[in-house]
Amino acid sequence: MDGRLRDGEDRRAGRATDAPPSPRGPLSAAVLGLAAAGPPGAGRLLAPPGPFTHPWSEDHQLALYLCYELHDRGLPGVADGWEWEPELLSLRRSLERPFLAEVRAEAEPVAPLGEALERLLTEPPDGTGPSHFLLAEGELGHAREYLVHRSLYHLKEADPQLWMLPRIHGPAQAALMAILFDEYGAGRPERAHAELFARMMTAFGLEPGYRHYLDLVPAPGLAVVNLMMLFGLHRELRCAAVGQFATIEITSSPGSARLASALERLGGGPDGTLFYREHVEADAVHEQLVRRGVIEELVAAEPAAARDVAFGIAATEVVDGRFADHLLGCWRAGRTSLRSPLPDGPV
Repeated sequence: MDGRLRDGEDRRAGRATDAPPSPRGPLSAAVLGLAAAGPPGAGRLLAPPGPFTHPWSEDHQLALYLCYELHDRGLPGVADGWEWEPELLSLRRSLERPFLAEVRAEAEPVAPLGEALERLLTEPPDGTGPSHFLLAEGELGHAREYLVHRSLYHLKEADPQLWMLPRIHGPAQAALMAILFDEYGAGRPERAHAELFARMMTAFGLEPGYRHYLDLVPAPGLAVVNLMMLFGLHRELRCAAVGQFATIEITSSPGSARLASALERLGGGPDGTLFYREHVEADAVHEQLVRRGVIEELVAAEPAAARDVAFGIAATEVVDGRFADHLLGCWRAGRTSLRSPLPDGPV
């Protein structure tokens, strides 16, 4: 397939689509209704904030994702002032609490930190996750769907984790900053991981605009990003955010190696595999930094942090496990993992 750019077409990472997403129920409709409500004080939420659906539902997860986007790239037509409007924060909190409660319940019992880290470092001989599937039996359609799901995070890679920086101090902060510096290309914008992911999407005939595929990504994919933002925006969860980030960095290198090989087998050239090949090398170094430079230093300074870091790891495994189960369940049943199928050719 031809992933080349047409004349005048801008496919840089971070360029958000101007089209608002479609609501999936009354909660997400209430947040999207802010576009017609005007700036804070000019109107109110256009729909009542309830009844609340199950925290894993499409409406709940999309509404929470949209609330978080007001802290990030904003939403089409929505005044930036809504970001800290008490009425919307109340709705966001009402969405966060049951989501966090569900994650906590599924994460129990949380293993001690040392045991949790050891588990992350151990590659199971009979791995069954999405990267294993894509390497062993994935087809081009599976790979393109996977990139669409992951685009919600990777087109803003490390942005949610930046919220940790002013909340962690001393040697742990310095080590964290070193890792995040690499995520943004170590001073070279064209090497930023979000930019590499955008190039990979283009190589596979996908549109790399930020949030372009939001309408297609179902609740399990939204929950992965929502957990990052939940941890990042709450000081009381800052150590859980460290656990979440550690889970990504420690497990990334072997998974990225499988994905790079899978995408190469499926026709990915240099641009179609560079993102994951970059992570094989970079995250092998980051794994050491996050364990010894961030977690060990943080726990040495704040011993009570160990419990929260371990929870962050367990919580990430919950949402990642749900996401993996969704993908593999759909693919093995011969149906799309997205809310509607992708076109076969370039989008």
